[in-house]
Amino acid sequence: MKKFLGILLVGVLVSATTVFAQDLKFGHINSGELLSVMPERDSARVELQSYSQLLQKEIETMQVEYQNKVNVYLEKQETYSDLVRQSKEAEIQEMQQRIQGFQQTAQQDLQQKEAELFQPIMDKAQAAIEKVSKSNGFTYVFDISAGGLVYFSEKSIDILPLVKKELGIE
Repeated sequence: MKKFLGILLVGVLVSATTVFAQDLKFGHINSGELLSVMPERDSARVELQSYSQLLQKEIETMQVEYQNKVNVYLEKQETYSDLVRQSKEAEIQEMQQRIQGFQQTAQQDLQQKEAELFQPIMDKAQAAIEKVSKSNGFTYVFDISAGGLVYFSEKSIDILPLVKKELGIE
């Protein structure tokens, strides 16, 4: 009797596992490709480029001012007294430090601006992926853009066309 119950239990577990395994539905998407075709990305890229050019112009203006001060100093350094020479050198060094500080801050600001512009686009893509995944009954959807996925079967469904349709992208 115990043997019969053991065999029955194993049979039930095997059939339950088989039924459960059949209910799994896997999908994959290349999120990088999705983001590249989203129209919002182009306008964000243009805005980021414009902001970058604005910062670059400011850096160039500061560098021209710095170079002019250095040139004037080099031309007149022989005529300066020690006190004036030290003052001019300190002024030039301070200006150089300000330029370096501005460059570092500008780089951080540019990264923050990029995140600010692109995060809503990524959120929109993620929401569409989730909606398509839920409405089509996917158990898992893997992002193949990062290259971390070593293998996926032909049974895995590419949901990129479904997500593009959800977003109204043709």
